[in-house]
Amino acid sequence: MDFFESYGLILILLAAGVGFVMAWGIGANDVANAMGTSVGSKALTIKQAIIIAMIFEFAGAYLAGGEVTSTIRKGIIDADYFSAMPEYLVLGMISSLFAAGIWLAVASWLGWPVSTTHSIIGAIVGFTATGVSMDAVAWSKVGGIVGSWVITPAISGLIAYLIYQSAHKLIFETKSPLENAKRYIPFYMALAGFIMSLVTIKKGLKHVGLEFSSYNGELLAVAIAVILGIFGKWFISRMKFTESQDADVQTANIEKVFALLMVVTACCMAFAHGSNDVANAIGPLAAVVSVVSSGGEISSSAKLAPWILPLGGVGIVLGLALFGQRVIKTIGHGITHLTPSRGFAAELAAATTVVIASGTGLPISTTQTLVGAVLGVGLARGVAALNLGIVRNIVVSWIVTLPAGAILSIIFFYILKAAFGVA
Repeated sequence: MDFFESYGLILILLAAGVGFVMAWGIGANDVANAMGTSVGSKALTIKQAIIIAMIFEFAGAYLAGGEVTSTIRKGIIDADYFSAMPEYLVLGMISSLFAAGIWLAVASWLGWPVSTTHSIIGAIVGFTATGVSMDAVAWSKVGGIVGSWVITPAISGLIAYLIYQSAHKLIFETKSPLENAKRYIPFYMALAGFIMSLVTIKKGLKHVGLEFSSYNGELLAVAIAVILGIFGKWFISRMKFTESQDADVQTANIEKVFALLMVVTACCMAFAHGSNDVANAIGPLAAVVSVVSSGGEISSSAKLAPWILPLGGVGIVLGLALFGQRVIKTIGHGITHLTPSRGFAAELAAATTVVIASGTGLPISTTQTLVGAVLGVGLARGVAALNLGIVRNIVVSWIVTLPAGAILSIIFFYILKAAFGVA
């Protein structure tokens, strides 16, 4: 087609630029809130969290982000409507990436933990509904996303509440808490190893020649859990604790062990997140490159050009390093006071919810999962332990995300149509 012959290189460069902006936004917001519990509980400093996230997010994005990616995420729009006008799909995807990236930058500046998945979906729905056809949008899936605003945080909040309460009953509220910590924390380590392995296997390794069947994946996760539990027991026996019967000293000793656990869970969450959510940036970018390279042919999946995954990985890392601290502070300090045991309960609950969602097909936002888990931990100590003003702002930001992405993408879509002379 003349359009793609004339503007092909410009479109790809433009898509690469806005794809980088979107990846940068993912790093600034989504990755930042995944690290927030570790920082808020003082298991890691902000600098340490950023270094860990940079290594494991990039590894997840680059090693397991996919060689082939779905060109239209979550099946939210029907590609058949674009077959006669592929230039609309290309301009729309560029608009969507830019819109979602801008919204994520604004939200990150305000310290709001919003969903990168919902940002890009809102943007794609916006340009499709107004620029192509209302019928091209799978509205039932949009409804499922809206429903997940309640379901996802509720599930992760309940799981976090139960994990936190179990730790209190088994360890903190007993006559000899340190001895019980040495007895039970290896089981928590094994449980964390099982859940984190499942998250990584299900979300992270399917594209590097390591795809496992459900049975083999679960078997591997059990093996890792057993090894981690045994290692945990050995490692705790080697740790030096302050010898005192004072309750505060005993609590500090126990929290020291949970802090070690948080470092492990943070690494796993970063790898799984990088492998999964980089697709929010590279999926639309891959769609643009695929359509332009084929002269206008639209396929359901696209082989990734070698430069796309590194672009996404570098964007995520730079976004986190340069702009992630505000969201880290909201999650880590703003909602409720976190200790390593509370942060561990929240992070393990979030990972468990991700496993449940991937097994049931529940639409999920890692952001909302983690926020719900932190709320659950806070509620375990009573409503007074929550900063309700911050919670209100977060809920409002979730509601605003879909329409914000949609409105921005509509504006950018019509600007690009005019700039490229598309009727």
